[in-house]
Amino acid sequence: MAKVFISPGRYIQGPGELERIGRYAKNLGGKALILISVNGMKRFGKIIEDSFSAARCDCVLEGFNGECSKTEIHRLTTLVHDQSCDLVIGVGGGKIFDTAKAVAYYVDAPVMVCPTVASTDAPCSALSVIYTDEGVFQEYLFLKRNPDVVLVDTAMIAASPLRLTVAGMGDALATYFEARACAASGADTCAGGKVGSAALALAKLCFDTLMADGLTAKQDLEKKQCTDAVERIVEANTLLSGLGFESGGLAGAHAIHNGMTVLEECHHMNHGEKVAFGTLTQLVLENGAELESVMDWCIRVGLPVTLGELGVTEISREKILPAAQAACAPNDTIGNLPCPVNPELVCDAMLKVDDMGRERLKNRA
Repeated sequence: MAKVFISPGRYIQGPGELERIGRYAKNLGGKALILISVNGMKRFGKIIEDSFSAARCDCVLEGFNGECSKTEIHRLTTLVHDQSCDLVIGVGGGKIFDTAKAVAYYVDAPVMVCPTVASTDAPCSALSVIYTDEGVFQEYLFLKRNPDVVLVDTAMIAASPLRLTVAGMGDALATYFEARACAASGADTCAGGKVGSAALALAKLCFDTLMADGLTAKQDLEKKQCTDAVERIVEANTLLSGLGFESGGLAGAHAIHNGMTVLEECHHMNHGEKVAFGTLTQLVLENGAELESVMDWCIRVGLPVTLGELGVTEISREKILPAAQAACAPNDTIGNLPCPVNPELVCDAMLKVDDMGRERLKNRA
C-alpha cells in the first residue's frame, strides 16, 4: 500500500485571528452554521457576528448540546437544511470540532474549525470521534477530506483555562509513539496508507517541542502570557499532532483512552489527560526506553500518572479489566502495536503505570 499524507487546506495561527473569521468564511460559503457552546456564545459571539457583518456574510450561531453523538449530528444536519446554510463552522473545543466536521460531511459542505482552546489534535483531521449520548466511545467516522480552514487565535487560547492546554499536551504526547508503533508494525494510518517520512518527522518534532517548551509554556500561561513558547506548544498540540497522528497512525494510547470511557469515574477528565495515561501504558507494553523520562515530564507539567488522578477510587484488576477489554475491541487501534497485546496484558500495564506513578509522586512529596 502507498504512503499517504493529508492535511487541512489552510492553517492560520496568531493572536487576534478570530476577529477575521468572517473574511475567511466568505471564501467558503454565503451562509454559515456556527456551532458553539453557550459559554463560547457569551465570550465570542459578538466578535464573530461583527466579523461576519463586516465581511457581508451571513451566519447562524447554534448552541452545542455537549456530546459528539449521532443524535446531535442528526439534529444539526437538519438545521443546516432548514436554515439553507452552505458552510459549517465549529468554534470551541474538540467535541464541537468533531461534530461540525461530521455535519459538514453529511451535508457535503465546506467546514472551518476555530479552536478557542488547544486541548486536542482534533482540529486538523479528517476524522470525527463519535460517542453515545452518555459519553461512551462508539466509533471513528472517517471523513472525505480535512477541514478547509483551521483558524487558531492564540490570544484566546492564552486566556483559556490552563488545564485545557496541558491536556492538549497530553493528547499530543501520544503522536510520536503511536506513529512510531505504526511504522514498526506496518499498520495502515487514518489517512488510508502507510506511515511516510514526513508524517514520522512531524510526529517527532511534535514530541521534541513538547519536551523543550512544555514546562515553559505552562509557566507563561499561568501568567496569561502569549509567548513564543506558548505559540510553539499551540502549534504542537494542534497542527503537528494533528498531522502526525492522522498520517502517522493511532495505536495503543488512544485505544486505552477509549477503553477508559467505560469507567464512569473518568468521564469528568479531559481527553488528553486520559491519552497521556494511555501513552504511558503503551510504553509499558512496548518496554519503551522513554517511559521514566516521559512520566517525569507528565508530573512536571501536571498530567495524570495514576488511576487515582483520573478519578478511579478502586484500584484492582476487577475494576480495570473492563477498560482493558474495551481498549482491545476489534474496531479500535491497539492492534497496530508491534508487540503482543490482549486485555490481561493491557490491564497489567495500566496497573504498572499506576504503581510507578504513585511511587514517583510519593518521592516528590
